Amino acid sequence: MLRQYELVDRVLSYDPNANEALLNRAYVFSMHAHGSQKRASGDPYFSHPIEVAGILTDLHLDDETIATAILHDTIEDTVATPEEILAKFGPAVARMVDGVTKLSKIEAQTESQRAAENLRKFLLAMSDDIRVLLVKLADRLHNMRTLHHIAKPEKRRRIAKETMDIYAPLAERIGMYEFMKEMQTLAFRELEPEAYESITRRLTALKEGGERIGKIGAGLEQLLSRVGIEAAVSGREKHPYSIWRKMSERHVSLDQLSDIMAFRAIVATEEECYRALGAIHRKWPMVPGRFKDYISTPKRNGYRSLHTSVFHAGDNRIEIQIRTQAMHAQAEHGLAAHWSYKQNEVRPDTQVRWIQDLVEILENAESPEELLEHTKMAMYQDRIFAFTPRGELIQLPKGATPIDFAYAVHTDLGDQAVGAKVNGRVLPLRTEIENGDQVQILRSKAQTPQPNWLNFAITGKARAAIRRHIRHRERDETVALGHKLYDDIVARLPVPVGADAVPDALKRLKLHDEGALMEAIARQQVTDAAVMEALMPGSAEGADTMMLPQLHAISIKGLTPGMAFDLAECCRPVPGDRIVGVRRPGMPIEVHGITCALLADGEDADWVDLAWGDKAEGGTARVNVTLKNEPGALGAVATIIGAHKANILGIRMDNRDTTFHTNTIDLEVRDATHLMKLLASLRAADAVSAAERG
Repeated sequence: MLRQYELVDRVLSYDPNANEALLNRAYVFSMHAHGSQKRASGDPYFSHPIEVAGILTDLHLDDETIATAILHDTIEDTVATPEEILAKFGPAVARMVDGVTKLSKIEAQTESQRAAENLRKFLLAMSDDIRVLLVKLADRLHNMRTLHHIAKPEKRRRIAKETMDIYAPLAERIGMYEFMKEMQTLAFRELEPEAYESITRRLTALKEGGERIGKIGAGLEQLLSRVGIEAAVSGREKHPYSIWRKMSERHVSLDQLSDIMAFRAIVATEEECYRALGAIHRKWPMVPGRFKDYISTPKRNGYRSLHTSVFHAGDNRIEIQIRTQAMHAQAEHGLAAHWSYKQNEVRPDTQVRWIQDLVEILENAESPEELLEHTKMAMYQDRIFAFTPRGELIQLPKGATPIDFAYAVHTDLGDQAVGAKVNGRVLPLRTEIENGDQVQILRSKAQTPQPNWLNFAITGKARAAIRRHIRHRERDETVALGHKLYDDIVARLPVPVGADAVPDALKRLKLHDEGALMEAIARQQVTDAAVMEALMPGSAEGADTMMLPQLHAISIKGLTPGMAFDLAECCRPVPGDRIVGVRRPGMPIEVHGITCALLADGEDADWVDLAWGDKAEGGTARVNVTLKNEPGALGAVATIIGAHKANILGIRMDNRDTTFHTNTIDLEVRDATHLMKLLASLRAADAVSAAERG
């Protein structure tokens, strides 16, 4: 463990103007606060925050960040209070300590709820000051280094999985690749011990005493020297988790995986990067598809370098990275490099675009599972590059579509997207974007996010925004239905209710506002009798209100399946059919045709009398058509359907014998009259033996 003077000397060695008194106060305060506490290893607990601070001194971070690292566990694990931290160390350190402080575990919550709540608080603190993330990553790295001291295997696995799912991707997103690799390796050792041992054992055997890597590195250095480029070349074998992931993705063994060696050439200037690349490609053939220019198009985290893979000495593939010293510093320390004491630039605490995206996802998420799903999407996926018409670079995951692109530019643009021009061609929103495409989003103020966009939107930001809009629209429709049902309930009361009836009813039902009451009525979360009793106590006594008839038909306009109403799949009602609604607790209204067999079964459910709106048009019907087993029969049916301006959505053959075959056809029709005329025409055809509604 670092002693007090050793830690202070480390900081002063790179920042002579550091606040030495602040560091000394933090060291002494933390040591006294943690007192005799012990870690699972048996070491004094105080050793952990000091080691975390030591990790951050290697990154040359400022004195406030080092003080935060020393103090980061005092509020949670000791009797120290936020007020004490604020008084002794100032608002910046107090704010960061609060951000890094881990939430106490709430046993009543599920694992996903605990993880999501920790992530929620962490993202908000991180968006306020990015140094919170730097301290948290160092904290997690040291915890992973000492993970083997924890006795319970299930706790070790939980910590390792959380590291692999959240903290390693966060480190990668801010360019701290050394942190990422070490965390992945340590987590991999815990999660897949057999695979880890097998790969490390094979790597040890393949090293050949280090001679192979040394020889290739020396040859690369000589090659560049001959063309006048002085380069510092280093080589290494890729870390075990990286190798295991490549084996899993390519479905190959370690023997078949040829590119497990990576070399790095650090040169003086950006121009020499490209000259070195040319010399290497002239000497050895390039592996197709393995060249990446992150200098002209940097990664989202600011990473810049040239990557190529070549066939060295026959079929032996090696990876080579070429960069300048400044690029190398960025690659090693990532965003932490911006917080070095030497930097005088505006510090990027709230200017990191992807962090803003994460916070927006956080605000839109409805459940812990949705928050974790969308956050992992935003952090994990491999990236491609696309451009706006003005040349602005937009980074997206592989497989992204124009709807993802639109939401990446701005949420309002995504909400109003109706189409896209990709490289000048008008294409659907579900089109997959390729690397380097120019994308222009076509928009309309009349457009709103559509539920089917979730079928092809893949970014967390886009999916979160679409789901939020769907939830709001569903609630609006549910509340509107609740108002209609409420009017019917009020009409059953013996006398009209006064102005104070609704506020009083809300108190009795323990609902916070009128909208919540209407939603509860529509979703049958409260019974009609309970609402009547809440509005006018004593009015529901002795009344079987569930059996009272509805007094007014409900007009269904702009019906949205899957939201406040569902059109039942069993009978598929279309405009013109007599319909009835079935209401079950916590479920949307199911709209059935009045002759539906499900209703005839006498299922115990609350019925709601419904009627189509005046302008209701368009629906999906299912028909069963029995055809003669002869050439052209199905074509004749398709011709009749087309002549009636109906649209075929799907055809399925159910039965076939030597004489007849029966097909189930899903059709898009205007209304019941349109469907009846179509069925009559089908029955009149010579090729059709029978045609009935399904």
